[in-house]
Amino acid sequence: MGLRINDIVPDFTAETDHGTIQFHDWIGDSWAILFSHPKDFTPVCTTEFGAVAQLAAEWEKRNTKVIGVSVDGVEDHKKWKGDIEKVGGATAGFPIIADDGLAISKAFDMLPAEAYLPDGRTPADSATVRSVFIIGPDKQLKLSMTYPMTVGRNFAEVLRALDALQVSIGKGVATPANWQVGQDVVIPPTVSNEDAKAKFGEFETVLPYLRMTKQPD
Repeated sequence: MGLRINDIVPDFTAETDHGTIQFHDWIGDSWAILFSHPKDFTPVCTTEFGAVAQLAAEWEKRNTKVIGVSVDGVEDHKKWKGDIEKVGGATAGFPIIADDGLAISKAFDMLPAEAYLPDGRTPADSATVRSVFIIGPDKQLKLSMTYPMTVGRNFAEVLRALDALQVSIGKGVATPANWQVGQDVVIPPTVSNEDAKAKFGEFETVLPYLRMTKQPD
């Protein structure tokens, strides 16, 4: 069975281009984003890693660690980072997990248990290893997204989703479609009008079940 929202994510020991990590210990008290790739030196994935590198200051502002996972070895990761930095125009300071044994891909249900890497493999052999997992400091899965190989991931949306998660979890609200930081938020239906007034002050009742209020500080 695949990982579901609020499940504790798998803990594991893995080799990365930054050395050995224990995943839960590496996360510590931070948020974490694990983003996976089916092979090093592939065109779409290279642009995605470059996009993640460009957002280094934004991840730091949000107390969030980012880590890649690719179904290749550490030495390939180290070589690939030169291409990533050339394309992204930024230092790729985050670690990349070497999942050449497929343990992490299987633990996160991106590949079936019987999957293996054939000789002369291509990215198509591990095409489903293209997911993003946003994980809270409590080590619970907060959000996941999976993309095909032909569609580059929008890391501005990953950043927006991270903001929405941090606001909604931290302030006891929800966020509407296309929400951006600073825009009005949704008061959950579980909060009565009286409690909403006490907690948030003024709010707008758009529908009996849809009440909007200013984003809490």
